[in-house]
Amino acid sequence: MKQISIIGGNGFLGRVLSNQLDKENIKHKIYDINTSSDCTNFKFCDVTDEKSLNSLEKNSIIINLAAVHRDDVKPVSRYDEVNIDGARNICKVARKKNINTIIFTSSVAVYGFAKPDTDENGDINYFNDYGRTKYFAEKEYIKWFNESPKLRNLIIIRPTVIFGKDNEGNVFNLLNQIANRRFIMFGNGKNVKSMAYVENVAEFIKFIIKSELKGFRKYNYIDKPDLNMNDLVSLTRKYLFGKDDVGIRLPSIIGFLIGAFADVIAMIIRRPLPVSKIRVKKFMSTTSFSTSVNKTGFVPNFSLRDGLFKTLNHEFVDKD
Repeated sequence: MKQISIIGGNGFLGRVLSNQLDKENIKHKIYDINTSSDCTNFKFCDVTDEKSLNSLEKNSIIINLAAVHRDDVKPVSRYDEVNIDGARNICKVARKKNINTIIFTSSVAVYGFAKPDTDENGDINYFNDYGRTKYFAEKEYIKWFNESPKLRNLIIIRPTVIFGKDNEGNVFNLLNQIANRRFIMFGNGKNVKSMAYVENVAEFIKFIIKSELKGFRKYNYIDKPDLNMNDLVSLTRKYLFGKDDVGIRLPSIIGFLIGAFADVIAMIIRRPLPVSKIRVKKFMSTTSFSTSVNKTGFVPNFSLRDGLFKTLNHEFVDKD
């Protein structure tokens, strides 16, 4: 098997993937802008600087996990510099170093507020800079692939929101609010949320590497079956407190009013707040996607509930 080059390998998903590759003695190197003191196979890399990518191994397999993805990145130009220009730079170096396989983690954010069960052929309808730049990064890789489709391989993975231990993203923020008894449910809670457990996503990437999939392939990654917000909150409360309910519930209009008020305050103090109108809208919307991953023969090691309980145990129950 060829050497694996993981760009963004010191991030949340990258660390889990690296650990899984280590367990199977699969050779790989980590390239990241964030240095690591305990990693012997680390090399500094900034995807916005083409020269720093010259350290990539020739004939290797590139896995690009590097991205700017928070909702509040400033300046906004950073989305374009890292996500689009970074993809363009990676393709340039891949051409020079005879690298013919790229695995790119995009995002379901390219679909925006999509209709339920949107699959890999769903309409592109991004609503933020993250989704926009992920989509145009995909186009850079597709351009690279189309230059030599008989020789090159491109796998684009569009994960839904990824969660797991040691990640302080949106799912952690929700679980943390519940754990600290600060959570209030807005709306009827029947809206569905597609999610992905980090160990399963890493396993799928490893599966792709070992399967040596050829040509151009595109996959949404979701751990099925989905949970709705009532399920997610009640499962969390039952695990943490033994209470099989969602706690306090208020009408959705109250949530929108709170979000709008928070936006005004954020504008006045010129600092983003944890609550905003767009975040409330995202919370109460259905983000349910379908996937063709099951057609590859891949079977995840953990169910979505297993991943949720493992995360809760690590973050809030058995922190040591």
